Amino acid sequence: MPNTPQQQRRSDRVEAVLRVGAPFLDLLLLVGDRVSRIVGPNGDDYYAIRPGERLELGGIRSRSDREPTRQPEA
Repeated sequence: MPNTPQQQRRSDRVEAVLRVGAPFLDLLLLVGDRVSRIVGPNGDDYYAIRPGERLELGGIRSRSDREPTRQPEA
């Protein structure tokens, strides 16, 4: 179903605001990334997972693998 004229005007306004604000939002993301790299801990233990690689969690088990918890009987 096509948009009403009022919906189309509102959509155009929102898109215009996003177009104008996009460079500022990109700058904000860039600054945040740089600050987090400077302030954050050293990333020696960070290993990026590449497409096609499998993530091995070792001894970590999911909640479904654990024993069920017992509810106290009333």
